[in-house]
Formats: sequence, structure tokens, C-alpha cells
Amino acid sequence: MKKRRKFCGFLAFLVLLAVALIPAGKSQAAKLPALKVKGTKLMNSRGRTVQLKGVSTHGLSWYPQYVNQKAFTYMKKYWKINAVRLALYTADYNGYCNSDYANRLKLLKTVDQGIKSATSAGLYVIVDWHILSDGNPQTNQNRAISFFARMAKKYKNNTNVIYEICNEPNGGTSWDAIRTYAGKVIRTIRKYDKNAVILVGTPNWSQDVDVAAEKPLKGYQNIMYTLHFYAGTHGSWLRDKAQKALDKGLPLFVSEFGISDASGNGSLNKTEGNAWIRFLNKNKISYLGWSLCNKAESSALIKSSVSKTTNWTSKDLTDWGRWLFRRRWQQEQQLRRTIPLQKQSLPVKTRSRTQPGKTASNMSAENSITM
Repeated sequence: MKKRRKFCGFLAFLVLLAVALIPAGKSQAAKLPALKVKGTKLMNSRGRTVQLKGVSTHGLSWYPQYVNQKAFTYMKKYWKINAVRLALYTADYNGYCNSDYANRLKLLKTVDQGIKSATSAGLYVIVDWHILSDGNPQTNQNRAISFFARMAKKYKNNTNVIYEICNEPNGGTSWDAIRTYAGKVIRTIRKYDKNAVILVGTPNWSQDVDVAAEKPLKGYQNIMYTLHFYAGTHGSWLRDKAQKALDKGLPLFVSEFGISDASGNGSLNKTEGNAWIRFLNKNKISYLGWSLCNKAESSALIKSSVSKTTNWTSKDLTDWGRWLFRRRWQQEQQLRRTIPLQKQSLPVKTRSRTQPGKTASNMSAENSITM
């Protein structure tokens, strides 16, 4: 009996030792197939086309409370998402590049927490270098190189991590300037991570994908180009530009979209939103909705009166949130349990976010921030 107890104790010790030796984050991430780009499609390691569908956080400095494992797990189970985007602002409101050392460490911790939470929830996660008011990604290029070196070195074994290296170049930034910046950051990432998918922003708030298609990056694998739209402002004319890019073989990824106007407010254009979703699904283009927060604006997914950071019901969602996830629920016929959806629409609070010198036609939904 004593020998048996000793043997059981020794066996238990070996099990605990084996668990302790598993690299942090790797065990969960390994459950998700590594992604690759082939032609215009995103594919998994089994050669199957993948379409990521999920949500983007708002700025991590504003709404870090939504970056938690319970929220991510909940959204995967009930909202049927398979990806989340972590929006790390670079220059706006305590942005990473204009913060003191203490705040940068805080933001890095939030990013790390987001990756850990997404990994544990079984989600792909986009690390978004969210340039905005800085306009040209070259403005904070050295910071970007340092940041992505850190990320790629730390998460090179996580097959679920995607890098978005410049959110929305704007202010007249040329594609040549973006290409030069992108080449330097991509080479930095590839020093540590040879295969991760990398998303590159395009001119004019990530709308001029047709311009990028005329002169795409050369010599790199697993690169995609971002297309952002807000259905209240961007209609068939932008889909035409996207189609031209696809026809030239440019792989597109919608890392941010909404159905409000481009300022993030105004009424919702569900008709145009439906047209966009049909276009994206037809072309197997991934898309993530902006944004996971309770800000008092049309593009927020959670009502401003709701303080919960997980376990939301349909009553907690804005009209935009219910529209987005109703579509996801309808697409998941095998789902055993769904959250009841109310048919009535919420009154939309309109509040201008347009900054001086900018118009709603070229602004994106996160352009001005009010607390």
C-alpha cells in the first residue's frame, strides 16, 4: 500500500511538472491553426479559407475594462466571434507614443492581457498600432519598430496573433511613404516571427486600396491590406475601389467598420450595411466591428447606460450592436442557445465628432474622443 501511495504521488508530481514546463500562452494558441495568405484569401494551415469576424476594442487608454477573458469568452460563445482587435492609440489621449514611461508600461500590460485573454478564449487577436492624429506612420516609426520587435519576440509561438502596423494613414500621406514605413516594420517583425499575418494600412483612412494595388509590397509573405468603411458615408463607390484592388490580386482585410457615418455618429444605414456584408462574405473578406465600449455614440456596441463588462443581453446592446450580432446569430444555424433580440430600434444619439479641417467623408469613427 505504501509503495502504491508513493507511486501515485510520484505520478502526480510528474503531471504537475509537465504542466509547469508548458510555455505560457502556447498551449491555448496551438489550438488555433496558423494563418497564411494565398492570393486574395486568408487561409489556415489545412488549406481552408478563413473569414475572421469579430470586434475591435476602442482605445485601450479609454476603455481598458473590456479587455478581459470573461468578456472575450462570452463574445465567442454567444456572439460567435472568432477574432478581437486591440486598438493601441499612438498619439491621441495618453497614446503610446506621447505618454510617459509609466503609462507606456500600463498600456503594454493591457496589450499583453488582451493577447492572453484572447488566447485563453480561443480567439485570433489583432495587435493594432492605431495611428490617427499623427497621420503619417513615419512620425513615430522608431517607436513602432521597438514595439513590434517586443511583440514579435514575445509572441512568436502564438499562432493566433496578427499584427496591424498602421491603422489609418491620413493627412495626405502617400502610399510610397506608407510602403517605406511598412517595409521597415515588417522586416523587424520577421526577425522573430517568420509567418504571422501582417496588416498594412492604406492611404486616405485605409480607403485607397486601389492605389496600394498598383504598387503592392514585394518580397514578403502573409501580408494583407486594410480597408475601413462606415456604411453611412461609404457606399458602392468604395466597394468599386475594393473590387479593383481584388481584381489586381490585393488581399484585403476589414479590421474596422461600422454602419454609422464616418464620424462614428449619426443615423445607421442598415441597407448599405447589408450590401457591405454581402460583398465581404462573397469575397471571403474578414471584418471586425468598431467598437467594444459604452461610449455615447452610434458606433459603440454597448449602451452608454450599461456598465457591465461581460454577460451582456440584447437589452444592453445598442441598435448597431444588435444589428451586428443578429447577423452572426443568423449565420450560426447550429447554435443551440441565442440571446432573444428585441425588434424595436433604439433612438440614436447624434453628436458631431468632426474635427476642424476634416469632413465626415474621410474621417473614421474614432477620430475625436470625448470622455
